[in-house]
Amino acid sequence: MSRPIIAILRGITPAEAEPVAEALVEAGIDRIEVPLNSPDGLESVERLVRRLGERALIGAGTVLSPEDVARVAATGARLVVSPDCNPEVIAATRAAGLISIPGVFTPTECFAAIRAGANALKLFPATLLGPAGLEALRAVLPRDLPVFAVGGAGEANLQDWRRAGADGFGIGTALYRPGRSAAEVAERARTLVAAFDRSSAP
Repeated sequence: MSRPIIAILRGITPAEAEPVAEALVEAGIDRIEVPLNSPDGLESVERLVRRLGERALIGAGTVLSPEDVARVAATGARLVVSPDCNPEVIAATRAAGLISIPGVFTPTECFAAIRAGANALKLFPATLLGPAGLEALRAVLPRDLPVFAVGGAGEANLQDWRRAGADGFGIGTALYRPGRSAAEVAERARTLVAAFDRSSAP
């Protein structure tokens, strides 16, 4: 089962990327984002595409310009995630045939992203808006548009976010910090997957 959880591997190095990503996929998380401001971020993305591209959705985060999009597309990655709502980045992502998940916080940003062609929205930083804020946004957002809560969502509060209308999550430091071993990431991923599955139960 593919779960709408994006693992954010901020700060990872190319040497760490493959074993950590393998551990995530084995644990049940098959959507993986390497922020471009990580050391040699594009190289990590390229390695993961080669190794896991058939089994996982691999992409880049902190994508800030159309030029970044072109570099990401050249790796064979399929996912582009940004911290902000930049219509040029969204348009370039869609033109390249990739999935666009821009960062939004306000209703104005949400609808600007939708008009530009975003495939989903990244509510960021989610911790500042909280589940109540998302619930208010959900009253006006298209029902079929996925919203990912990023920043402040984790094992302890997945149920609250799901009830408020979050379709998925971007999870960073709760899964990976620089230097954390693949074995520890795997253990954290299994715990998170179990919590997500509980939150999805009827």
